[in-house]
Amino acid sequence: MPAIQKWRSEGRVAVWLHIPILQSRFIAPAASLGFCFHHAESDSSTLTLWLGEGPSRLPGYATHQVGVAGAVFDENTRKILVVQDRNKLKNMWKFPGGLSEPGEDIGDTAVREVFEETGIKSEFRSLLSIRQQHTHPGAFGKSDMYIICRLKPYSFTINFCQRECLRCEWMDLSDLVKTENTTPITSRVARLLLYGYREGFDKIDLTMEELPAVYTGLFYKIYHKELPDSYKTMTGMD
Repeated sequence: MPAIQKWRSEGRVAVWLHIPILQSRFIAPAASLGFCFHHAESDSSTLTLWLGEGPSRLPGYATHQVGVAGAVFDENTRKILVVQDRNKLKNMWKFPGGLSEPGEDIGDTAVREVFEETGIKSEFRSLLSIRQQHTHPGAFGKSDMYIICRLKPYSFTINFCQRECLRCEWMDLSDLVKTENTTPITSRVARLLLYGYREGFDKIDLTMEELPAVYTGLFYKIYHKELPDSYKTMTGMD
């Protein structure tokens, strides 16, 4: 208690308390002093105490999970890579994918998940779509972001994961567009890909570019429709 009074007298507005799992016995005493859970990880929990005026203005912990799928499309054969999950009650064709890991870029997630599920090596080309869904049961009732990337294959022999996938094959894109044995978002993205294949992928692609962040030495990746070079280098407005 004296420590809390001291922090208040110093004008501090919040306290963060990190408790390793082997010292969890300290959680109850902290809670009796007004601390609340902020988040927990595999080996520790973090509690907070708001000392400022009014309701807490501390940011909440992450409330979204990010799923990423790879639409691996071979322009030469017009084949698209699709899988059926093994442990689903209804096995429908979908794009291989999974959850993005902390610190992992979207395109890297798509490439990794495709390889782990199907054995196909590929490279990131663009971002195709983003689905936002709330109170998702698979995300512990939190919000879910599902991102589909367009990938270009550079291997073609399927060696799919027997634990995760029931079936895996290269399917003609027009067949995926027409089949009823698929999910609504897979069907929509298949139509998007067909449109891009016929009219030019610049019609559908959100490309990625790496730019320097405000913080020295760090970078971020930005996704948007392709910007002409003349607009990237212009210094003023005509």
